[in-house]
This record gives sequence, structure tokens and C-alpha cells, in this order.
Amino acid sequence: MSILLPIFALLIVVGVCAYHRFSLAVFAALAASVLVAVGLAGANFTATVVCAVILALFTLPLLITPLRQKLITTPLLKFYTKILPPLSDTEKVALEAGTVGFEGELFSGRPQWDVLLSQPKPVLTAEEQAFIDGPVEEVCKMTNDWETTHVRADLAPEIWEFVKKHKFFGMIIPKEYGGLGFSAYAHSRVIMKLASVSATLSSTVGVPNSLGPGELLLHYGTDEQKNYYLPRLADGREIPCFGLTGPTAGSDATSIPDFGIVCQGEWNGARVVGVRLNFDKRYITLAPVATIIGLAFRLYDPDGLLGPKKDHGITLALVPRGTPGMDIGRRHFPLNCVFQNGPIHGKDVFLPLSQLIGGEDYIGHGWRMLVECLSIGRSITLPSTSSGASKLAAVVTGAYSRIRKQFGLSIGRFEGVEEALARIAGNTYAMTALSQATAAAVDRGEKPAVPSAIAKYHCTEMAREVARDAMDIHGGKGVILGPKNYLGRGWQAAPISITVEGANIMTRSLMIFGQGAIRCHPWVLKEMQAAQNPDPVARLRDFDTNLFGHIGFAISNAVRSWFFGLTASKIGAAPGDAYTRRYYRKLNRYSANLALLADTSMLLLGGKLKFKEKLSGRLGDVLSQLYLASAMLKRYEDDGRPATEQPLLAWAFHDSAHKIELAMSGVLRNFPIRPAAWLLWMLVFPIGRRAQAPSDRLGRRAAALLMSPSDARDRLADGVFLTPCENNPAGRINAALAKVILAEPVERKFLKALKNSDIEALTFPEQLAEGVREGWITAEEKAQLEELRELTWDAISVDDFDSADLEAASLHRQQHMHRAA
Repeated sequence: MSILLPIFALLIVVGVCAYHRFSLAVFAALAASVLVAVGLAGANFTATVVCAVILALFTLPLLITPLRQKLITTPLLKFYTKILPPLSDTEKVALEAGTVGFEGELFSGRPQWDVLLSQPKPVLTAEEQAFIDGPVEEVCKMTNDWETTHVRADLAPEIWEFVKKHKFFGMIIPKEYGGLGFSAYAHSRVIMKLASVSATLSSTVGVPNSLGPGELLLHYGTDEQKNYYLPRLADGREIPCFGLTGPTAGSDATSIPDFGIVCQGEWNGARVVGVRLNFDKRYITLAPVATIIGLAFRLYDPDGLLGPKKDHGITLALVPRGTPGMDIGRRHFPLNCVFQNGPIHGKDVFLPLSQLIGGEDYIGHGWRMLVECLSIGRSITLPSTSSGASKLAAVVTGAYSRIRKQFGLSIGRFEGVEEALARIAGNTYAMTALSQATAAAVDRGEKPAVPSAIAKYHCTEMAREVARDAMDIHGGKGVILGPKNYLGRGWQAAPISITVEGANIMTRSLMIFGQGAIRCHPWVLKEMQAAQNPDPVARLRDFDTNLFGHIGFAISNAVRSWFFGLTASKIGAAPGDAYTRRYYRKLNRYSANLALLADTSMLLLGGKLKFKEKLSGRLGDVLSQLYLASAMLKRYEDDGRPATEQPLLAWAFHDSAHKIELAMSGVLRNFPIRPAAWLLWMLVFPIGRRAQAPSDRLGRRAAALLMSPSDARDRLADGVFLTPCENNPAGRINAALAKVILAEPVERKFLKALKNSDIEALTFPEQLAEGVREGWITAEEKAQLEELRELTWDAISVDDFDSADLEAASLHRQQHMHRAA
């Protein structure tokens, strides 16, 4: 035993120092002290000396900087430079754009939770709340989505005028330019409420406040451009759109074939230097009604009018609608979500250089401008649209499941329906937390490139799952279109959000981990930048610092992964209360796992990793679920740790943990270098995969929250349009829930008496009358049951039409679209 004692002591010191990330100098001093102590305590002298020699041979060359740089760093720098994967200009811009927030902590293997929990809770100002309670509520009451989608194929003229008058298109424009100057959080809340009424309405309002001329001008426009266009955009005199996507350049936007040639031409009666544009764009939202078109194209200067450079790269311009040579007006028809969308074509369209966004100073910077603004748009518009639609579906499907009865029971009591309700509740809780987190990041001044991709992908995917489950529960009620259907159009629109601003397949398999592995990693980007430093002295110094910081980081994550896996994440410092502390510990483990897997993948696969899209997608899933779970915990803390929300938090968190372990298992089972995969499995899953999907018992508690009024249910529904009115059948069903629950005891009493009686009445009114005569129910209870029948009928009824009416509506829609074209 005395022989093994110094070995065990040294291993323990290695583990402790690696776990806590002590510096090499601290480790060497602590290890030496421990070896001296065990030697004095009677450990075998020879074994102790051997351990001391090994310690010295390992640490001394590393602690002497000139020696370390000469013997180790220099050859490694040469090797690293050779294997460093080449980055395209597109990738370089994407990596350099945006900022890193808490997602960087999740990649650290040791998240500093106080960074997250100290962030202020997002709140609305009094002015923002008044806008939501006033104009937003009013336009929701005005909107008839059936008329919009089936009859007009457009918003009603009075709605167009209303949103212009109340500056819905100017939410992000500062007050100094006549806009509302709202926060990102307020912008998100407005879109969320509009989306709960009509996808057409929310898209129409969302696009001018997302990626487009308004946002680009705010960040990059010249003073003249801002002073002229922003007031006009704010009050609706100008309707903007932005042309990026073309027939041959979708997700690969930097390969756009659209081009502009620098030349001289006529503009407003004067001969000026400008650009002659030729372009072909499609899928452009608001294009058919736009008056000012933002355009991305590649700028060439063959005659050298701007200097010796011929290819200036992607550049952005503002094209007024009436500019000669531009063809605009026809419409696409996106899955019955009839927001204005269409192609734009241009041949020999001449613009002066003053119409380039940012003027001559921003020539060639178009892709960077787009990437930076796109991260902000992705953080708000699509997540809040998904949240609004899902919140409405969650609470109304819960109410419908309580009201709708089959076999004498509310359908929500059947376990199959209960399972779907639990998914709806948990996914809605998760996506609304994620949507709130990314909007709050924008308000803190961040440009959340990686979180925005996470939010775009996962919110739209979860919204599709919520829509699917809601449709399944509603059955024919969701299938039969008409004024009483509040789900059908949302179900049809689900693929639209998944497709726009980067298809979800690309977002998951290329963007989330592809950007996150470099942008969020504490050492990788620094190493890349150091290796490319033209100063050889600084290059060696900086690479040395970052390289050995990275090595220590990797060792620490290996130790932390193994320790947390071995103890099932039950040990370790963590914030939170007695209920959530276990969740933080799990995320500490998964953070170390992610850092370890990412480091190993990048080291062993190198540049090939970006072509291993399945592995990259799974690693992205781990990062995404870590960020999602963190957002849920932040929401729970911001809400004051409400005990009533614990079933929703627990379901969503266990779902995320289960998905994390499935994704990591998928990485290791498919890792191409098998010995490395076996070793990683022992470090990541030393006692096997432990996380399980949410239990049936937990699902029952989550589902029950949707079927009964409570403060947790109210918080889940907060911010969507639930006012019961003629145009809002969903609001009427939700409002009926409380009355239905109050009538349930009377209904059970009446049905039991009816079953045990021998009365011959067959119709419900006659049965009620007989019940009063027999004394089963009182006259007041009879009135209560009559109201219950009316509420139930309103909830379950669907529309029917005369064939001629449907034909007439179709013809009217065709004529309307023809006139619009």
C-alpha cells in the first residue's frame, strides 16, 4: 500500500486541480507538497521519488516559457498552420459577425451561472404596455383571419390603414425619426400577440421591423438616407421589402448572380456615377406592395471609376418602386398564409451611388451588414411568431380537451390525449423562454448570432410539433376550414417559418455548431487568430498562451465529464433552490461533455468536421438544448420561482436532458475514429446514459395545467389575444372553460339521475325539463346546463358552405389577386 500511496496522491491532485482549473504552477506546487507529505507519512521512498521525478519532467519544461516555446510550441504551430481548415470569405464574415453572450459560458465546461442570473428581467415600459393593450388589442379585434385568407387573400384595407396610422411598421425606428422606439422585448411581444390572431398580420408587421431597409439604415445608413427614409418608413408612407434570395441562390446567399456595373447614367435629370443593376429575386415578403426595395447584389467596376479594384463584392442598395427597368407586382401564394410575397426582376436598373445603403463607405460590406442584422431579426420575429401561435394553441387546446367529451369523459382525461397535451405544454413553456431570452439579449446590446440560430431552429420546430398535436386533439374541428377554425391556417403556415431566413436543415447541420464551435469556444478563435498574426514574435507568444490554455481546458473537461458522469451529477456547487439545484448540476455536466466532444472532434477531424453534417448537427443539438434549458431556468427565476410552474419546467427540462444525452450518444456511436469514441464514452457515460424522457406522471401534471384555470396557465397564455369576440372563436372557448368547470358537478348529477331513470324524453331540452319536475336539478341548475350546452356547441361546431359560395369566394380571390398583380 505504501508503494501505491504516492501514485494515488498524485492522481488525486491531478483530478482536483483539473476539476477546479488551477494553473500549472499551482498544480506543481500542490503536487510537490503532497508528495513530500506522503513521503513523511511513511510512503515507499522509491515510489515517492519516481513520482517526484515524473512530476518534474512533466512540469519544468512547461513552466519555463522560452524552453516550452522552443521545444513544443514552435513545432505545434507549424503543424497547426498546415491543418488549419481554409475559411471562405462567407465563413470568415459569419464567424466575425455578432457577439458572444451566455452561450460562451455553456461552451466553457464550467458555466458561471451568476452571469445568467444577474441579467435583468425583461419588462415593458408603460408606453409599450399601453400600445399592446391599445392599438395591438384593437387591430386583433378588427382582424378576421378567415376573410383575410379565404376571401381577400390580403389584409382588409382598414387594417392596412390602421397599422400605418399607429406606426406598427416603425417599432424599431427611434422616436427622433418619428418611430415608436420600442425595445426588442416589446417588439417581440407585439409580434407574439399578432401571431396568435393571424400569421398574415404578424408577417406583415414583422418584416418591416426585421431584416430590411429600416434596420439596415439604422445601423449603416448615411445621415441623408436616415433623415429621408426612416420617417417615411415609420408612418407607412413607404412600405419596405428586401431582395436577397434568388432562384439559384437560396441558403447560399453569397453566390447570388445578381450584379451591378459601375457606370454613368441619368438620375433626376443629371449625369451621375452610379450602378446599372440586373437581378432576379423571389420569395420576397411585401414585394407586391413595397414602395422601397432593399437589394443585395455583387458590384463590379470594370472601368475603374471607383479605383483599381474590379470586384467589390456584395453591396446593398435602395431601389424606389417606380425606377425604370424594375418589374414588381405579381405574387407567390405561400401555403394559404396569404401575406404579400412575390418575385422582383430588374434589367438595366440605374441607381446613383447615393442609393447604396451607407453610401460609398459600405461598398462591398453587404454580407457582413446582412449577417449582423439577420441575427437580430432571427432573435425576435420567428421566435415570437412561434411563441404566439403555440401559446394560443396550448391554452385553447387545453380548454377544448376539457369541454369536448367522448364516452362520457372529457377527452383530456384519455391518456393518449394527455400525452399530446403534455408535449404542447412543455414545448410552449420552453419556446417562450427561449424567445424571451434572445429578445432580452438584443436589448442588452448583443448581436446574438449563435442564439438567434438556435432560437430560429428550435422555436419553429417546436411550434410545428405543437400545431401537429393540437390538430390531432381537435380532430375534425381542426381540419374543417371556416370562420370557426382557429388552427388550420396555423398548421398550414408552420412550414413557412421553418423555411425562411435559412432552411432549418441548414441551420441545424451547418450553422449552430459550425459557428458556435469557434465563436463560443474560449480558445479556438484565439488560436486561429494567433496563428495568422503576421508578426512572428507575437504569433509565437500568443499561440503559446492560447494553446496551453486550450490543453488545460481540455484536460479539465475530461476530468469534469468523468466525475459528473460517475456521480450522476449529484455533487458539485450549483445555484438555484432545493428544487432546481439538480438541474444546474446536470447542465454543468453537459457543458463539460460538450466542450470535451467539441475539442476532440475538431482535433481529430479538423477541416473534415464541417462536412460531417450529421455529427455537427448532433453537437449543435447539445449546445441548443443547453441554451434552451438555461433560458427555462432563467425564466423560472425571473417569475419568482413559482411552485405552480414546476411541472412545466420539469417536463421541458427532462425533455432537453434526454435529447442532450441522445445527441451525445449519437455522436459517439457514429464517430469515425472508433478508439477515440470508446475512450470518450467512458468519460462521458461512465455508468451509461441516465437521462430519461419525461415520465407519464409528470406529463399528467403538465397536461392538467392546461385544462384548469390557474396562475401558471395564465402566465403561459400571457401576451396572446384571448378576448372573446365574434372574430375570435379561440378566445370564446378559453373564456368558456371556467363556466364549464363550474357546471361539471351539476352535469354529473343530472346524467347519473337520467341514467338510473325510466323517463322517455329523448331531446336534451325535454330531459332538462323532466329533471326539474323530478327534482334532480333546480331551475337555476337547468339554466346552467343550458348554458353549458351552448358553450359546448360553440366549441365543437364547425362550418359548412354552399358549393356556390365557395366557388364565388374562389373567383373573388382570383380577381383580387389579379388586380393586385
